[in-house]
Amino acid sequence: MLLVADTIAAIGTALGQSGIAIVRVSGPDSLKTVDKYFISPKKNKVTKMDKNTINYGHFHDENGEVIDEVLVSVFKAPFSYTGEDVVEINCHGGQIPIKKILTKVLESGIRLAEPGEFTKRAFLNGKLDLSQAEAVMDLISAKTDLSHDMANKQAAGNLSTEVKKVRDKILEVLANIEATIDYPDEQFDSMSVEQMVSKLSEVEGRIQNLLKTATTGKLVREGIKTVIIGEPNVGKSSLLNALTKENRAIVTDIPGTTRDVLQENINVKGVPLVVLDTAGIRETSDKVEKIGVKRTKEYINTSDLVLYVIDGSQNWSKENDLILELIKTKPRIVIINKSDLPQSVDIEIVKGKVDCDVLAISAEKSKGITQLEDRILGLFEVGNIKDSSHEVTISNIRHEMALKDAKSSLEDSINALKCENPVDIVSIDIKDAWQSLGKITGESLSQNLIDEIFSRFCLGK
Repeated sequence: MLLVADTIAAIGTALGQSGIAIVRVSGPDSLKTVDKYFISPKKNKVTKMDKNTINYGHFHDENGEVIDEVLVSVFKAPFSYTGEDVVEINCHGGQIPIKKILTKVLESGIRLAEPGEFTKRAFLNGKLDLSQAEAVMDLISAKTDLSHDMANKQAAGNLSTEVKKVRDKILEVLANIEATIDYPDEQFDSMSVEQMVSKLSEVEGRIQNLLKTATTGKLVREGIKTVIIGEPNVGKSSLLNALTKENRAIVTDIPGTTRDVLQENINVKGVPLVVLDTAGIRETSDKVEKIGVKRTKEYINTSDLVLYVIDGSQNWSKENDLILELIKTKPRIVIINKSDLPQSVDIEIVKGKVDCDVLAISAEKSKGITQLEDRILGLFEVGNIKDSSHEVTISNIRHEMALKDAKSSLEDSINALKCENPVDIVSIDIKDAWQSLGKITGESLSQNLIDEIFSRFCLGK
């Protein structure tokens, strides 16, 4: 059933110069509002236009002055994105026409939409569930083919379908327990404790399989936060340039050139890397460089991956051992740079010092960069997500927490059943698991949390 709501409008495209721009209007007054300003060659009324049609004409002000030549797309409830009457006004993409058209629409008493309000209405009107709505934002922000594919699968309802199947199995057990409690004298084919344990264990296994995809899914969605560290002048900035395939960082033979953190987003075979080129780690009296070194150490603590760069043409130093100690608990790759020069560092000796990948490269000559990219992807097993068997991947921290809560409640209920606890007490944990899973699709989530989720969306979506 459609909600009784006011009418909203917003610009649905990015501001700037472009071929077209779109003003989106949704709600019960959308058709008649646009009707005031739109004139087609045949003088057709917007309110009388067929649903799912595009109509050519001009958008005028109240004095009849033409603002722009436009195409008006008409979608009538419930056959629209929001489930309401929707009109999209396609005009030229300059800032002046788009702002003038929006202003005229708002002057008619239409309210400016809040961030994400169109998608929120689609959710409230049953056009999509909460996990699908969140996938819309992931589609917009996707930076690689892999993250786009992952968001597409979620938007198509793959996660929702799996969650529904799991909730239905939990509901079978709950229904059996409720029937046993409410009608103790009735004869019906009830589940034994062993059967309930079996069903709940199967559900727990399916949840665990989903959780196994969470780490990789979040990395694909948000990017692998990668910090390049090392002493000054070992080639950290050259490595960043080689990874980006552009001259993004200043490269000189003067130690300490990089004093602040330079961030770049890189696409490595479909996986986003958020790469931070940091100040060289060394003792220094330079006040600015000291701040850079301090920030480098802070970024190490919050990173997903550390690329430790060593100058292979220089002798091994005590600073190398100190830095290795600094990063020993982090996922890391030791990179021996400047392999095109005569080597003073023996790669085999370095391999004996560390329990991680060691790779020789020449960042300046871009030699070994492909192998480095493969090592990074292998370290996080991101390649597994490309497997067609991963139709559902958890990439959202909210979904992951809901699954963990559900799994914990199921474990408690299974243990309670095995200990022969009363089934009415056990049912409390089973209901908690069912409710936790419902948070993913929005079926058991408070209005305040729903409002907060949609507030993170961009305006006009």
